[in-house]
Amino acid sequence: MQWEVVIGLETHTQLSTKSKIFSGASTQFGAEANTQASPVDLALPGVLPVLNRGAVERAIQFGLAVNAVIAPQSIFARKNYFYPDLPKGYQISQFEIPVVQGGKVSFMLEKDGKSELRTVQLTRAHLEEDAGKSLHEDYQGMSGIDLNRAGTPLLEIVTEPDMRSAAEAVAYAKALHSLVMWLGICDGNMQEGSFRCDANVSVRPLGQAAYGTRSEIKNLNSFRFLEEAINYEVRRQIEVIEDGGKVVQETRLYDPDKKETRSMRSKEDSQDYRYFPDPDLPPLVIAAEWVERVRATMPELPDAMRERFVREFGLSEYDAAVLTQSKAMARYFEAVTVKAGKEQAKPAANWLMGDLSSALNRENVDITQAPVSAAQLAVLLQRIADGTISTKIAKEVFAAMWDAKATQENLADEIIESKGLKQISDSGALEKIVDDVLAANAKSVEEFRAGKEQAINALIGQAMKASKGKANPAQLTALLKQKLTA
Repeated sequence: MQWEVVIGLETHTQLSTKSKIFSGASTQFGAEANTQASPVDLALPGVLPVLNRGAVERAIQFGLAVNAVIAPQSIFARKNYFYPDLPKGYQISQFEIPVVQGGKVSFMLEKDGKSELRTVQLTRAHLEEDAGKSLHEDYQGMSGIDLNRAGTPLLEIVTEPDMRSAAEAVAYAKALHSLVMWLGICDGNMQEGSFRCDANVSVRPLGQAAYGTRSEIKNLNSFRFLEEAINYEVRRQIEVIEDGGKVVQETRLYDPDKKETRSMRSKEDSQDYRYFPDPDLPPLVIAAEWVERVRATMPELPDAMRERFVREFGLSEYDAAVLTQSKAMARYFEAVTVKAGKEQAKPAANWLMGDLSSALNRENVDITQAPVSAAQLAVLLQRIADGTISTKIAKEVFAAMWDAKATQENLADEIIESKGLKQISDSGALEKIVDDVLAANAKSVEEFRAGKEQAINALIGQAMKASKGKANPAQLTALLKQKLTA
């Protein structure tokens, strides 16, 4: 039997406010345990929550970025459940009327060697507070509770069950991660818990309309774990069904050491949480004027920038999509083209997606820490364009620039000069090289003149070798053809 995978994601995005969503306590990461939990976070008698305006504005920004509806009035509710790191015995969240409704996220998905544009519809994004954290490793037979995270502002972003593979879910999660960082509403630090995904996974026979029973895999804090967990869960559910069993609706955890999911608890439905409006918080009213003020502060969004790159620089849709996957990459590209000129846009894109990205991946650094600056790369591109060096030699120069980790803008010129890498474009010098190569390779000359045109490639190779790779390839090829056909 053929099976279809159905996946929806719930992503907990920690908003980049300095204080918590309902108190003035700090959200800074790494503080000593229980030093950033205020009386409001602990729900001590007599204290009242006050909504953080910055958290609301970040939610509005997200809603605008995904073309969602910003609710003119939304409600905070109490989500009731007992857990040791939830000091109130309930979580303040949004249920029936969330602040962001609908929306969509588009992204490129690599499949079978091709890139496809995919779109995932969003159900909602709602504001809520985080719980504390249970610590198990440092205590024998006991657990410690750190309430520093209690009350940290979250925007929970919920998708429709639109994804059909782990690879698609990861591509969506990466696009969402890039978007919230682009907007500046989240720092995106997955190791610190700023961006965590819950995956709802089910399978159904191919062609069946009804959804299968889903399992929710909680708190996946890396894209690799997300993919591994979904793939394992898909295999597990198919095996259960094919062995005659039934998939149970439950919450599961992923064990990255064993690369498997395991049952955590039976999955609750919304009625199990006994939601009711929080009596201490009035409805959140967002006037149209407030939305427009936030809109005026928004950066250029990835989709708009992608369209501009195609329009202004003549890039392909694919190139523009790759370059706008992160704001840092897009800014680097624009800085190169400003310095090198618009005519260098396509070469700049090629270098960013090729040699630069390879070096970044090899050393596991972000483009913001790249030792070759945009201005330095622009000079390198100019030297290729004006014939000072060939593209092949430019790769050698780029590697030397990367290793040098120097700051001077004309670093490429210094390396070209010190290593003697200038391209030979002098016609007299090239003619001597060509004459020597033709004299030493009579067989290839005969083959070319007998109609075997590819024989010229061997001659070009010999000539480039003789020039130690410094001959101007276009001039060299033209001169060879001229002498061979004379």
